[in-house]
Amino acid sequence: MKTSHRIQIKTLGALCALLLILAQLGCGQRKGGEHGEHDEHGEHSEHSEKAEGGHHGHGKSELLVSRPLQRDTEIVQDYVAQIHAVQHIELRAMERGYLQDIFVDEGQHVKKGQRMFQIMPLIYRAELQRVEAEAHFATIEYRNTASLHAKNVVSANELALVKAKLDKAKAEVSLAKAHLGLTEIRAPFDGIMNRLHVQRGSLLEEGELLTTLSDNSQMWVYFNVAEAEYLDYKAQNKDTSPPVKLMMANHKPFAHPGKVSTIGAEFNHETGNIAFRATFPNPESLLRHGETGKVLMSRIIKDAVVIPQKATFEILDKKYVYTLDAKNAVHSHQIEIAEELPHLYVVASGLSPTDRILIEGLRKVREGEVITPREEPPQKVLDALDVPAE
Repeated sequence: MKTSHRIQIKTLGALCALLLILAQLGCGQRKGGEHGEHDEHGEHSEHSEKAEGGHHGHGKSELLVSRPLQRDTEIVQDYVAQIHAVQHIELRAMERGYLQDIFVDEGQHVKKGQRMFQIMPLIYRAELQRVEAEAHFATIEYRNTASLHAKNVVSANELALVKAKLDKAKAEVSLAKAHLGLTEIRAPFDGIMNRLHVQRGSLLEEGELLTTLSDNSQMWVYFNVAEAEYLDYKAQNKDTSPPVKLMMANHKPFAHPGKVSTIGAEFNHETGNIAFRATFPNPESLLRHGETGKVLMSRIIKDAVVIPQKATFEILDKKYVYTLDAKNAVHSHQIEIAEELPHLYVVASGLSPTDRILIEGLRKVREGEVITPREEPPQKVLDALDVPAE
């Protein structure tokens, strides 16, 4: 019993020593925590003071501020275009037979009436000779009958039948001459010949394609215009047709301006567009049928409000600018863009020409922050633009 009692006393002493150690450790952690909270609070206070100082503009450099520029502005709109020759036709064989001769080559300039192809004419020439002989016989027969009718030997009806026979023979001669003439194919107008679809010696069927011919002296350029742009065009050009320009596929401008010559009769209900056709002179024959390019058509916006692109920022696909109040505090304003120009926006709504807007340092300020502005005239700001929007 005594031994057991001593063991219990030793165990109790060990537990007390353990509790004392844990208590000391806990006190140390609380002191450290208090010091940590104090340090953290100190850092927070210092940060708050810095933020407050920044909010009131202390330590900030001057930021460029200006006003929107109001002026008449030319807007150039480009449209994808298809280029066509004023005349572009297919040359086809009108008669069946062997292709005897080709007098032209691919890409060659030909003149109106120039001989291009010859279909073997032997059969058609022989047919002409046959019907000419029949017509000659009918002519003799008619003369004899007319002589007899003058002597009252034959009746007027018999003379009329012989005359009809002669007329039929003459018609067959004309038809045979036409068939023979169609074996020779000549250029219907001045133009440029395209690739050959047949070779010398080919057996041609009636209607078979030989080549195509393009009159490139002038070019028709077709492009589609949206309904709103069509209405703007008609409003600005009621009685005139201003010149338009053509940008070729190599991104170089065509040397000669064109003119809108026709506008389609109706809108395409699927696309909402209407077809325009502009006519361009082509004295150097640079443009060819089937080319593509872009038509550049300009219009004037009266008293447009213009700002630099870099004065704007975007939030959820909407454009904003910072304006300054009387105390030089910045406030964000949503704007609507009417047109986009190189480095510039034409503003549809949200700004007036008297508003002061922040041009640079948009990422350095916050809503309601007071800044030190460095104001410059709008034209000077626009003239110095050489960078895109932020």
